[in-house]
Amino acid sequence: MQMVDFRYDRFFELTPDLLCIAGYDGYFKKINPAVSKVLGYSLDELYSRPINDFVYTEDKEITSKMREKLTKAKPLYNFENRYVTKAGEIVWLSWTSLPVERDELIFAIAKNITHKKKLEEDRNAMLTSLARINEDLKQLTYTTSHDLRSPVNNILALFSLINPSRISDQETLEVMEILQVASEKLKQTLNNYIDLLKERQQEQAEIQEVDLQASLNDVLQSISALILTSNAFIEVDFSAVAKVRFNKMYLESVFLNLITNSVKYARPDSPPHISISSQRSNGVNRLIISDNGIGFDLEKVKDDIFGLHQKFHHHTDSKGIGLYLVHSHVTSLGGKISVESRVNEGTTFTISFKE
Repeated sequence: MQMVDFRYDRFFELTPDLLCIAGYDGYFKKINPAVSKVLGYSLDELYSRPINDFVYTEDKEITSKMREKLTKAKPLYNFENRYVTKAGEIVWLSWTSLPVERDELIFAIAKNITHKKKLEEDRNAMLTSLARINEDLKQLTYTTSHDLRSPVNNILALFSLINPSRISDQETLEVMEILQVASEKLKQTLNNYIDLLKERQQEQAEIQEVDLQASLNDVLQSISALILTSNAFIEVDFSAVAKVRFNKMYLESVFLNLITNSVKYARPDSPPHISISSQRSNGVNRLIISDNGIGFDLEKVKDDIFGLHQKFHHHTDSKGIGLYLVHSHVTSLGGKISVESRVNEGTTFTISFKE
């Protein structure tokens, strides 16, 4: 059998991913053509300048901190930052970097995720807009209910104060009767209108028996590439409670946002370890999602944790939408959500479902 002559240098030259070897001094030592193609600089330009010169201004500080950790022999997984091309455009890169302390070199591979970031940005903008529109419509509904039904009730109250026997003019009595019937009809129409809006809102968030494992599987399949590239380990145990009464779409959104947050805010020196389990305590079904990420200081964030556009880290991709949506989904269906977290020790979210 003839042995195949693998040309590893050929692979290095042809792969579309960005491959590089960098020194502890902050300069490229060897890069493949993909680096030059994505950034638009010649190989000579890339070799002659510090790597941080090509990093987007707002990401220089965090990139320097991550590089410093690499020089202390700590691998870096799923680190995302922005670079500026020679044409002035911004590109997003996702890095996996492994240091070789003996040679003072860093071997790294990056994927160009600019297109994915643009899609996420559009999605977040749409979610923000929809959330605001939904709240505005709810407020309009309640305002309409109060502002229109109250005057109608006042008119009907006035009719109850009028004694028809004291009115001798038949035409006046007929007009008053017409007005009273019209007011009653208007009141009923307003009530029907409000009830219809409530029914439609409930239909959109239909509560049913949802299988936790099936919903989680759907989410994990949709983000399989993210799980793979981040080296995330996910531990699942739904033996205590297999199904909960909730909205299927909302549950998948909860899984999606909390899992992707665990990956996004993983410690750079450790792959994400995510634990997802169910629990039944005091007659209440609970879903518990924990990670070993960078966490946050609860004393500082306090009640802002679930606020819209609230950000607690300097992560370049943080939009402050995910936790707002999770909280909205859970509380709108009568559930509760709590959080425990410590800096560099991870975060735990506990969701209690309404029975």
